[in-house]
Amino acid sequence: MRLATLDADALALGLTPGMTLADARAREPDLRVFDADSHADQDWLERLCDGSARYTPLAALDSPFGLMLDISGCAHLWGGEEALAREAADRLERHGMRVRHALAGTAEGAHALCRFPVGAAADEDAALRRLPVEALRLEEEESAVALRRAGLRTVGDLAARPAAVLAARFGEEAVDALHALLGLGRRPLAPRRPRPAIRIERRFAEPMGSTAFALKTLTDMAAEAGERLGERGQGGRRFEVVFFRSDGLAFPLRVETSLPVRDAPAIMRLVQERIEALSDPLDPGFGFDMLRLTVPQAEPMAPTQLALEGGEARREESVAALVDRLSIRAGRARIQRLHPGDSHIPEQAQLALPAVESRPPLNWPQRQEPGDPPMRPLHLFDPPQPIEVVAQVPDGPPHRFRWRRASHEVTRYEGPERIAPEWWTAKDGTLESESAGLTRDYYRVEDARGRRYWIFRNGLYGTEAVHPGWYIHGLFA
Repeated sequence: MRLATLDADALALGLTPGMTLADARAREPDLRVFDADSHADQDWLERLCDGSARYTPLAALDSPFGLMLDISGCAHLWGGEEALAREAADRLERHGMRVRHALAGTAEGAHALCRFPVGAAADEDAALRRLPVEALRLEEEESAVALRRAGLRTVGDLAARPAAVLAARFGEEAVDALHALLGLGRRPLAPRRPRPAIRIERRFAEPMGSTAFALKTLTDMAAEAGERLGERGQGGRRFEVVFFRSDGLAFPLRVETSLPVRDAPAIMRLVQERIEALSDPLDPGFGFDMLRLTVPQAEPMAPTQLALEGGEARREESVAALVDRLSIRAGRARIQRLHPGDSHIPEQAQLALPAVESRPPLNWPQRQEPGDPPMRPLHLFDPPQPIEVVAQVPDGPPHRFRWRRASHEVTRYEGPERIAPEWWTAKDGTLESESAGLTRDYYRVEDARGRRYWIFRNGLYGTEAVHPGWYIHGLFA
């Protein structure tokens, strides 16, 4: 067992990451250790990043231990860059964390100055040029060692050399990292949350300690969002709410709808369902000092004309509202809707997708005349279940089959219906069972007790398989 991360007190004792636990305890018998949990660390970092959205909408993760905030155009709201940085650091320190921050014109420069403090400097460019070559964050550790062996110890040493010479000797990666650090090349920041289509905020002079009052304020915000969506002729498919507590924690909530919605009561019903489904109740703590409602996904929403009976459109909206509520209670992946797939392979001809993720299909392809017996069973096995079949001839229809330890005598059959594999998945014009599958001959059969099955022979006898296997793929009602 080795040490993964240490606090400042452990570092002051001479302990280093990667040291074995036995050696560390030999130096400091009273050392307190905890099991490393990278998933919990990432979850905590994401919560801190969501809370940092109070300062700027462009807040990104700098895993595994940092955050990156683009405060362009936001600093004046807090009295300047230093005041904003100090306020953010104070919030994190109140949670028991030790924070070190830096300001620079680029994300790479801020990260480097934070990791490698250089002290007072004439300006930002001078401070960056005094950084060690490890500040370039090259992927291979040998690159920094090679730079030092060549006498290039600082960023300024590299900047004084021609870029072509550096690229030829140390690779283009070193040149790109150098240019990004000095601001000569721009690397876009990837915020944790993309810029939403609509964003509404409410800030409070005094923290609001009542969850009921917060929901009442959120209702007004939802009505305002609905008005903005109506002006654009759109409806929201996804709504995100963030409750910012005065102690720096943020509680994000997200609801999705299967149809575009801009009605405030409908939005609030889903939000209330989401709050009731939380494992931990929404605790205001010392109070909420800000609420934020965003609509990251919106779609066109045309006016709906009801029929004279008022039925079809109203029924569709009622079903969509029911699907949304069930998806929030049970989970978005629990309520699914079948969608037709662009494939003639039976198990790929339809896909089960979350009902709130995509809109209902307009129509299903009609493959038979009305009134004819169904060509496909209502229930398909995934994967098809193997059976033992007795046939009069090897490539003939089934005469008897054994499934789940029970023997079934075939009295009627219809087929075969031959379904060939997808030729574009074959290699070099040949069919391979592992890549493109085999030709299937399907039969609709009925046993002596009147039960109907959909079975197939996998592979052509004598050409694709010596002993083709038989499978049952579905059951007819």
